[in-house]
Amino acid sequence: MTGRPLYEKVLLKLSGEVLAGDGGTGIDRAVVERLSDEIAEASRRGVKVGVVAGGGNFLRGAAFAGEGGDRVAGDQMGMLGTIMNAIAFREALTRRGIAARVFSAVPVPTICETFTQRDADRAFEAGEVLLFAGGTGNPFFTTDTGAALRAAEMGCDALFKGTQVDGIYSADPKFDPDAVRFDRMTHEEVLAKGLEVMDAAAVSLARDNGIPVIVFSILQPGAIVAILDGKGKSTIVTDT
Repeated sequence: MTGRPLYEKVLLKLSGEVLAGDGGTGIDRAVVERLSDEIAEASRRGVKVGVVAGGGNFLRGAAFAGEGGDRVAGDQMGMLGTIMNAIAFREALTRRGIAARVFSAVPVPTICETFTQRDADRAFEAGEVLLFAGGTGNPFFTTDTGAALRAAEMGCDALFKGTQVDGIYSADPKFDPDAVRFDRMTHEEVLAKGLEVMDAAAVSLARDNGIPVIVFSILQPGAIVAILDGKGKSTIVTDT
């Protein structure tokens, strides 16, 4: 990354499935190490970085309910999965000399701090990477919504949504060769077209708080840094 970063305060949203790597479940250490390198580089350049990692590499509440389990219990297990992912990032970043702190919406005081906007803001201003875990702390809300909520609370300039494709398409390009890729959209267009890059609550929260959503492929090495440098391939969702 060279020159002044395009964004000064960002929230990076990662899916738990990405952290599982080729194994499909659990935490792929190589993936966490690579992403931690990029987060560390951004932090060293003075960018304030918050991270929300989903828990789908361990369990998804909706899938658990679909198999006959209780949705609330499934979502609670998923929240615990996000805490494990956040701890993995904290340890990887600490080894790189980057101060990182886990804030959980679900109180687990012997393991990490409970989220308050005041304490998190102080840590942000001190230059620490913030690892937000536990979703919103409530069942029936996705970690996408949790990410948009934290981005709004922390006054982030942008919400980075790392996916398995290089932007927003009219359909899943892995299954539809005629899918059209968008370079730029408004929040309202994403909602009106029913595009599933993020759930509607998350997109609405970002819209209502004037937060651009940058959708890019997290599988591309160096993508986080490239986006901060105004490069790379992505779809920008903004109303300005």
